Amino acid sequence: MRTGRGAAVAGSSSSQQPRERGSGPTRLGSASALSRVYDFFTSIGHMTDLINTEKDLLTSLKDYIKAEESKLEQIKKWAEKLDQLTDTATKDPEGFLGHPVNAFKLMKRLNTEWAELENLVLKDMSDGFISNMTIQRQYFPNDEDQTGAAKALLRLQDTYNLDTDTLSRGNLPGVKHKSFLTAGDCFELGRIAYTEADYYHTELWMEQALKQLDDGEVSAIEKTSVLDYLSYAVYQQGDLDKAMMLTKQLLELDPEHQRANGNLKYFEYIMSKEKEANKSTTEADNQTDVESKTKKKGRAKDYLPERRKYEKLCRGEGVRMTPKRQKSLFCRYYDGNGNPRYILGPVKQEDEWDKPRIVRFLDIISDEEIATVKELAKPRLRRATISNPITGVLETAHYRISKSAWLSGYESPVISRINTRIQDLTGLDVSTAEELQVANYGVGGQYEPHFDFARKDEPDAFKELGTGNRIATWLFYMSDVSAGGATVFPEVGASVWPKKGTAVFWYNLFPSGEGDYSTRHAACPVLVGNKWVSNKWIHERGQEFRRPCSLSEFK
Repeated sequence: MRTGRGAAVAGSSSSQQPRERGSGPTRLGSASALSRVYDFFTSIGHMTDLINTEKDLLTSLKDYIKAEESKLEQIKKWAEKLDQLTDTATKDPEGFLGHPVNAFKLMKRLNTEWAELENLVLKDMSDGFISNMTIQRQYFPNDEDQTGAAKALLRLQDTYNLDTDTLSRGNLPGVKHKSFLTAGDCFELGRIAYTEADYYHTELWMEQALKQLDDGEVSAIEKTSVLDYLSYAVYQQGDLDKAMMLTKQLLELDPEHQRANGNLKYFEYIMSKEKEANKSTTEADNQTDVESKTKKKGRAKDYLPERRKYEKLCRGEGVRMTPKRQKSLFCRYYDGNGNPRYILGPVKQEDEWDKPRIVRFLDIISDEEIATVKELAKPRLRRATISNPITGVLETAHYRISKSAWLSGYESPVISRINTRIQDLTGLDVSTAEELQVANYGVGGQYEPHFDFARKDEPDAFKELGTGNRIATWLFYMSDVSAGGATVFPEVGASVWPKKGTAVFWYNLFPSGEGDYSTRHAACPVLVGNKWVSNKWIHERGQEFRRPCSLSEFK
């Protein structure tokens, strides 16, 4: 099966067919897999259900083992009893059968008891376990889920600059239950990256699998399989010399490996062609060729221009404020500009950033309120959506990996009380705001850089709501996060870290109604733990007298 010059698919019978020299190295895996894109988010809330499911299955499995052991014990006792009997009988068959009781019992054993033993041997003790498996299987993750979980690990690896050995050993900050990856696990991560044509991560994880196998780890994964994937991934990144070396290593282990033999011939053919070409080119041209071959190494070209800046902020390597700017940040007791509810009991407020102004409210939502919000949201958690900038329709997106639910004030007095609190402290009318959105980001969960407000080229983004643009964002942090999970603003270099019971607030629009592009922000991937947040998007309608328009466009 051909997939264009330089690639034929392995893993099927067609991959073993002879090829013409120069047609390209044989490729592993399924070409059709490349056309499918998965990004499943594993919500911690839903993953805990899977833990309970697995526990239930383990209990069922133990019951099955006990039943099988009981069955074998019965068979063993019968065999031991018969062993003594036959041992005596075979020494003097005629004398043994001369006793009428022995003759009767022999007839009875062969006619009845052996049939009963046969029924016991054939008795299926697995009915209960299989029945439970059948019921629970409907809740099992599928291939797409496994791919999503693998991609979450790769995302964490890139964002937090983690090497494969660190991840494999489970040496992560803040972990309570340390776990490690086997050579088979590393191989699977590399294989999934390979099916996504992500040869950079394929190389990293296949090399880690190979290292662990070389260190003596016992595994069902064979070195030849690892080298097969690894050599092709390296070739795809332009390192022909290393690809040849790895292919030769594979052939030392399996000289008859058809794909490796074919690839080696192809690599040698390409190298000979390059040598011929080099003879007729200048030294400067040679240097250009070398650069063009090696520049493919590394992560694939990204669709997100501020990727590096965003990831640095997630790691806590962001812009540091000058002392002068830091002096402009204060903490205070805030009464909502004289709101009657807070005059005698003001709340604690602190400045997180100056431009755009981001403020944090401390101890602003209680543990009891958080528990109620989570309890209401959990049954409704679904893959989070974004508003299509063209149609305004809500849809899932690969750059927002979380699960969310929407809660209305009329559903619970707690939600109504939270909405009132937001209105009192912001001074904005929340009657035209969107419902409270609750989101759960599990390990690897993220929301890449985005704007909360609609830009000028998205005039219909909130047309159906009829409440204008999103003027401001209120964000509750409903959990602490062991590692990762910051809210970052790449345009200005701000990082806001989750702290349970607090909330942050900022305006998305200037008083003139123009969008503040410095509010572009992101939710960093959760490295360890899980992150619960809830947010309120407040809209323009109803704020005409609460936040009057200014005559200056950007003030």
